[in-house]
Amino acid sequence: MAVKSLIRMRMSFQDAHYGGNLVDGAKMLNLFGDVATELLIIQDGDEGLFVAYDNVEFLAPVFAGDFIEATGEIVSVGGSSRKMIFEARKVISPRTDVSESAADVLAEPIVVCRASGTCVVPKKNQRKN
Repeated sequence: MAVKSLIRMRMSFQDAHYGGNLVDGAKMLNLFGDVATELLIIQDGDEGLFVAYDNVEFLAPVFAGDFIEATGEIVSVGGSSRKMIFEARKVISPRTDVSESAADVLAEPIVVCRASGTCVVPKKNQRKN
């Protein structure tokens, strides 16, 4: 059985780093880090350590007010390493052209970022499996 995780959160104006309320791409990596932590706790009962991303693709812009759904999955388990894949999708967008509080659920989520990486849980910290 694959170990999977999902986090959904709204990007705030504090997350906006550039003109036009554009959110820094590093925010997606921060979400992937949180997903990885949850995956490791489910898999091993320990937060482990994120060692490296081997691929990161920024595919679409993210703006303040967007709701982002970040998912991850452990795709390979070694003695202490866990290979993971991640995807972030925009699922709700603000509609400030309609009103300050209007928003739309997107009929098709927009993939904004994909990544893969490796985490490590030292054998002495593994409490499950």
